[in-house]
Amino acid sequence: MKPLSRKLTFQIPLPTEEDPRSDRDRVLDTLRPGFGRLEMDLTVTRMLYPAIRSAGGQITVTMLWQGEAWHLTRVEPGDTTAFHYGLAADLGSTSVTMELVDLNRGTVAARASRYNLQRAYGDDILTRIFYGKDDPEHLAQLQRAAAETLAQLMEDLAEESGVDTRQCAAMVLAGNTTMVHFLLGLDAFPLFHAPYAPVAAAPGFVRAEELGLKLMGPVYLYPAKANYMGGDVISGLVATGMARSEGIRLFFDIGTNGELVAGCRDFLVAGAGAAGPALEGGVVRGGMCAGKGAVEHVSIRRDKVRLSVIGGGKARGICGSGIVDLIAELFLEGVLDFRGRLQPEASRRVEQVEGEMAYRYADGGRTADGAPLWFFESDIRRFLETKAAAWTMVAYLMETVGMDFSHIQGFDVAGAFGTYIRWKSAVTIGLYPDLSEEKVRCVGNTSLEGARCLLLERSHLEEIDGILQRMDYIQYGAIPGFVETMQAAAAIPHLDLDRYPRVRRWRAQRQRGREKV
Repeated sequence: MKPLSRKLTFQIPLPTEEDPRSDRDRVLDTLRPGFGRLEMDLTVTRMLYPAIRSAGGQITVTMLWQGEAWHLTRVEPGDTTAFHYGLAADLGSTSVTMELVDLNRGTVAARASRYNLQRAYGDDILTRIFYGKDDPEHLAQLQRAAAETLAQLMEDLAEESGVDTRQCAAMVLAGNTTMVHFLLGLDAFPLFHAPYAPVAAAPGFVRAEELGLKLMGPVYLYPAKANYMGGDVISGLVATGMARSEGIRLFFDIGTNGELVAGCRDFLVAGAGAAGPALEGGVVRGGMCAGKGAVEHVSIRRDKVRLSVIGGGKARGICGSGIVDLIAELFLEGVLDFRGRLQPEASRRVEQVEGEMAYRYADGGRTADGAPLWFFESDIRRFLETKAAAWTMVAYLMETVGMDFSHIQGFDVAGAFGTYIRWKSAVTIGLYPDLSEEKVRCVGNTSLEGARCLLLERSHLEEIDGILQRMDYIQYGAIPGFVETMQAAAAIPHLDLDRYPRVRRWRAQRQRGREKV
């Protein structure tokens, strides 16, 4: 473990008439033989006196590696090496998560999450972009909201751990390109229209006070490759080790947007595009986020429906993982055809409701308000359009690199959605490629994990540079015929069933089981 920062304590000779060198020179001359290039700014220089003299020459210095040189960030009297912490943060549009990391032990001392205060200016990123467009005061509000969220999380961690988080050596933060622009106080509108060029793609190390944060050390912001390929994805590649892999892997962060990277240590090809809020239950009637009362898993045998509800108790709606299960089960049971149309003759739970066909997946006795929960054909169509966009991104990327799914040695699914989704259900509906279960990993919040990785291993700075240099980026929105290509992927699991032999086998087995009953 070679953390991004170092804390060293040593005895420095006090000045004498025979050796009246400056305090600054004494410190740098002592450190330079072991650390080479060193930099000390005025803020740190002001700390030298009376720190050196007050402790009889014993001091502790904090140094941060910034890629080309060690930067001294603090000088303290005495030995303070036992206190050595850093902060890792994932700046999401909805929620923000932060960890307090013990850089001496390599462990997480505390973790906290909060909703992003920017939600006051719009639940979705696009609303916030237009709110801040060409309006310095609105842009300042968005910046302050992001900084205040981070500041509140620092207070939460301090309360939980008893550690003064303001004294941390550094913060490493990952977020998508838009969120980083907002934190920096930059107008994000250029990301939204051609030629989609960020104002700053790789801001690097920024002084915390410039962001409105009370933190001793600087803030490192993970760089972006493009407008929709942000630092959260680059951080994810560091966390999963994909860019160090010998075999070809896929990294997919699925949400309202889908960010995808294919490659290994020899090459990286990336693309991003709109997937759709349906993956998070956002546009489904009765859909909800994965919270208490949400149906998270579904299984069906004939007309018997089993539900798993978050927090137990009665159901209030259905979240993304439950939707994937429900569609997969309906298809395997023969209640749903490959076009996403419900078959009334296959189940007594299929009825005409509000002018369209719907499936009753929860009776009134199992719901919080006593009313049945229905899944409508229009809900199914929206979800299939969303999964078609996700699948087409994967297929096009593989075609770009001249390979098919048989070449994939691993498929990493990042984000909260991928954490709870069942492999078999995702393959059944065609959201995932037809890969064996052992090849699919739900890797969780890799944006946060990558931030922590860099805090604990400074060599990742060099790896990040290599990732950006090797990565080729595809703008999906600029691909001719992309929408037409999605049409085949809108079928369950795909219009070309040869791509999904497992699903064909699973459906045949389920149908044989129904015939025996």
